[in-house]
Amino acid sequence: FMLIYVTGVKVTGPHGLEITFNDGTQKQVNLRRYLWGELFEPLRDPEYFSKVSVNEWTVYWPNGADFAPEFLYTLESEAEQAIRL
Repeated sequence: FMLIYVTGVKVTGPHGLEITFNDGTQKQVNLRRYLWGELFEPLRDPEYFSKVSVNEWTVYWPNGADFAPEFLYTLESEAEQAIRL
């Protein structure tokens, strides 16, 4: 069993991220559909969304918003979504 955490992040679009995990996995994901609720609402603004960074274990934003690394790891990448369409 390996504990998964985020080691790198790069903004790829208005609500898109390329995320690198500690096992070497890289995923390009779009988080737009998950940006609801008081904490995540500011992230709908692409300029604010681009202020993402990595703390000890996951991606986070200046207002305290973050996503569990396990959640991010299980998301379909944009490439996987495109194949299903």
